[in-house]
Amino acid sequence: MSAPSPVRVALFVTCLVDGLVPRVGAATVAVLERLGLDVAVPRRQTCCGQLHVNSGYPDQALALVRNHVAAFADAEAIVVASGSCVAAIRHQHVELARAAGDEGLAAAAAAVAARTYELSEFLVDVCGVLDVGAWFPHRVTLHQACHALRLLRTGDRARRLLDRVEGIELVDLPDADSCCGFGGTFALKNASVSAAMLADKLRAVDATGATVVTAGDASCLTHLGGGLSRAAAGARTVHLAEILAATRDRPWAPPGAPPHPRRRP
Repeated sequence: MSAPSPVRVALFVTCLVDGLVPRVGAATVAVLERLGLDVAVPRRQTCCGQLHVNSGYPDQALALVRNHVAAFADAEAIVVASGSCVAAIRHQHVELARAAGDEGLAAAAAAVAARTYELSEFLVDVCGVLDVGAWFPHRVTLHQACHALRLLRTGDRARRLLDRVEGIELVDLPDADSCCGFGGTFALKNASVSAAMLADKLRAVDATGATVVTAGDASCLTHLGGGLSRAAAGARTVHLAEILAATRDRPWAPPGAPPHPRRRP
């Protein structure tokens, strides 16, 4: 493993991670600290405002943009374990500020956006790291989340990181770049279409024989996990950060399972 000169990294936790899967935030911190980085979690942070924008509430979203910019103004780098939130920060925040006629906020939002990275993007492009010292002896397939793939254009970064995980059996997911059907509020407003898209994705997962489905977005994994649970499928969802955080010394365990004892050298 190698890492850049020490840098203070700020973690943007995101609403979904904070509310539903805080273990993803903890895993992200574990990976970054293993690389020798100093991680801070600004207490002022809240929501990025993506759902507000997508639902037609720009005024409420603008207030969140102001708060986000203030919360992360001094951060050297901001890391997010969610491509959809990074896409919102890069593509929506400046537009909201300019639409409101606040060029000062637009400039500040652009500066924060330029220092904001999706986790796999940060590890590969900024840290120059592919092997983070992970160990995950499971058959895994990778779902390419839409925002990371199409808006951030992170390409194969997650795949390259997974390729270096010790013990992993990585299998290709058919139609890996097709949407899972979540799409934030899309799943609520277009439930029948969302369910049909999810069914297609679950059939693709089943065809791989994988026991674990991973992605870089907790939103996609929440949607996929619900479908897998209802279908009583043999696979479960695990966020990319959790896979990268797992080691021989501290192996991954399903939520609710007794913690593994720390291995002695």
